[in-house]
Amino acid sequence: MTTTATLYVCTTCRAGLETPEGGIRPGEELFEKLNALGAPEGVKIEGVKCLSACNNGSAVALAQDGKWTYVYGHMNAIDHAQDILDGAAQYAQSKDGIIPWRERSDTFKRQTLSRIPALGKNS
Repeated sequence: MTTTATLYVCTTCRAGLETPEGGIRPGEELFEKLNALGAPEGVKIEGVKCLSACNNGSAVALAQDGKWTYVYGHMNAIDHAQDILDGAAQYAQSKDGIIPWRERSDTFKRQTLSRIPALGKNS
């Protein structure tokens, strides 16, 4: 079982915006900001080409063996980077990936796109 949570960041997300010629996509900007701030203990940050949440970008996902996986959307580097890292730290410290509702940041409460059970789990 993996003991490190992975924060996946869609680097190709355009967040519904046209990327200017030579410009950086919002997903790549978010990925760079998260890396600049630094991953919390127990979390690694990994860029991925697509999370198939194009209408809800920029998107990130949290996953770890034996835990629920979460996908969050409508994120941006300016407003959400620190909330994402704080939520990732809570996720990494949780037993099953579920953070109690009242302990979640407003970002994670309002911008959850999906919650996927851990493989082999029925609850």
